[in-house]
Amino acid sequence: MSVGAANIGVVGLAVMGANLARNLASREGNTVAVFNRSHGRTEALVNEFPEAGFVPAATYAEFAASLSRPRTAILMVQAGAATDATIDALAEVFEPGDIIVDGGNAYFPDTIRRERALRERGFNFVGVGISGGEEGALNGPSIMPGGSDEAWTTLGPILESIAAVAEGEPCVTHVGHDGAGHFVKMVHNGIEYADMQLIAEAYDLIRRGTGKSPAEIAEIFAEWNTGELESYLVEITAEVLRQVDAETGAPLVDVILDQAGAKGTGAWTVQTALSLGVPVSGIAEATFARSLSSQAAQRQAAQALPGPDESFTVADEAAFIEDVRQALYASKIVAYSQGFDEIRAGAAEYNWNIDLGAVSRLWRAGCIIRAQFLNRIADAFADDEALTLLMAAPYFADALANSQSAWRRVVIAATQAGIPSPAFSSSLAYYDGLRADRLPAALVQGQRDFFGAHTYRRVDREGSFHTLWSGDRTEIQA
Repeated sequence: MSVGAANIGVVGLAVMGANLARNLASREGNTVAVFNRSHGRTEALVNEFPEAGFVPAATYAEFAASLSRPRTAILMVQAGAATDATIDALAEVFEPGDIIVDGGNAYFPDTIRRERALRERGFNFVGVGISGGEEGALNGPSIMPGGSDEAWTTLGPILESIAAVAEGEPCVTHVGHDGAGHFVKMVHNGIEYADMQLIAEAYDLIRRGTGKSPAEIAEIFAEWNTGELESYLVEITAEVLRQVDAETGAPLVDVILDQAGAKGTGAWTVQTALSLGVPVSGIAEATFARSLSSQAAQRQAAQALPGPDESFTVADEAAFIEDVRQALYASKIVAYSQGFDEIRAGAAEYNWNIDLGAVSRLWRAGCIIRAQFLNRIADAFADDEALTLLMAAPYFADALANSQSAWRRVVIAATQAGIPSPAFSSSLAYYDGLRADRLPAALVQGQRDFFGAHTYRRVDREGSFHTLWSGDRTEIQA
């Protein structure tokens, strides 16, 4: 290949990076330069896939020379210090106007910091959220890019060429500037945490309540996947529950240690929501549930604590399973509604112009939370661009109205049986909190005024007020 022949480069050739490079190379018009800190990995990729026509480089300087201008490189390296080191190395060999793209799971404040620093040096820095795992990277992921309009002009057609496609549309859109792409990807992952926990709770309730085997429950999830719950996560849940451990002959789900891992994006979603003042209780409880599962010593110590006296059984299995299905759907609506609330608040805080309908459309394929009802979310924002609350859109309001009785029965049954259902119950509490005409927050505010003179507002006139609690308890205007 001649110097400058590649229109796009990939740095970092572990599984995700290698698959993304192969995806890029398979699309008409792309010639892909590849570089890895360990050159042996570069050589292995080039030799294994000669049809890709990769342009290999042994040094950053060779990599830069192999790219046409404006040079465009996608980093698929470990988040944190490794990303900063790679950016620094590329900046030494790139020129002003070139584009550095971080395709890793970066924390969005880091992306904001990096974009500002590189912009001051004349570079375009783009944080891109990429969802879909190894398979998505190879066959078509959902892509959430931030960065400048200038960078999007060059990068947009390239990303559109490799993105998943839903109903004829590529699942990629210019989300917003600087850290907007990684912010939206972070919230995507938070919703993913909630979705997975809700599915796990549904499985647990059905198994404990009916005594059905994992294989039998797999068929229930497969049936659910043909209706309004159709989604990638419900689909793979059936596959996991069908799997039998080759060594023991037991269901694989019974062999797996019940301690769930996490890489931090759920915690970031919750921490950011707290800083923005946005309640994401379903996502938070899903995140905490993973943490609780890994508290081995505390769980062992709690084995002696009392629970309900009676065992849990259901009289009508079919009715109970349908109740769980409806509770799952209602709670799922809450999780997505909370996630979109956080995106809206983040956009206002960081001055991003994020199209919520476009976000829902780019999640319809290629990503982990892809689901049928994302079309319904897109429709809701199309019908009302200023939609304040996703749950209040007619379709979702009707769905919640139809499901709430079943939802309440499931939460009651779980509570009476001593079965933890934090995502189900917190989602219902959030729903009830929003629709309540008056909340006990009035008492909380009175308490705050008593011990800290934090003042309060009244329902009958404007202004802030304080009661002289340690004096004659008269009210004064603050």
